[in-house]
Amino acid sequence: MNKEIVSTSDAPSAIGPYSQAVKTGLVVFTSGQIGLDPATGELAADFEAQVRQAFKNLAAVSEASGASLANAVKLTLFLTDLGQFAKANAIMAEMVPQPYPARSTVGVASLPRGAQFEVEAILVL
Repeated sequence: MNKEIVSTSDAPSAIGPYSQAVKTGLVVFTSGQIGLDPATGELAADFEAQVRQAFKNLAAVSEASGASLANAVKLTLFLTDLGQFAKANAIMAEMVPQPYPARSTVGVASLPRGAQFEVEAILVL
């Protein structure tokens, strides 16, 4: 298996022992992205800003792999408050082109750095 590590300074650096994404053949597996500003390392102020920044980070990692969010075949969203689902859904509809990928949404107790939202993707080139 040929495994290529994907990395970009346009998204936050990994905050643990993992890569931003791994590309194998025509498939890219991204690590989860939260709403950290890659320039400052600070978490966006509120839920909606975190969702937008997380999708921007995911787009940057996707582009570094030679893809875009249009190549997403599966997204997984993680929310600490499922009551915010409608907001996340609306922002995703703005930032991810149609036809939309398959998706799972998971309610979680907590996320790294106190984030309220995280997104990961599987992309096919």
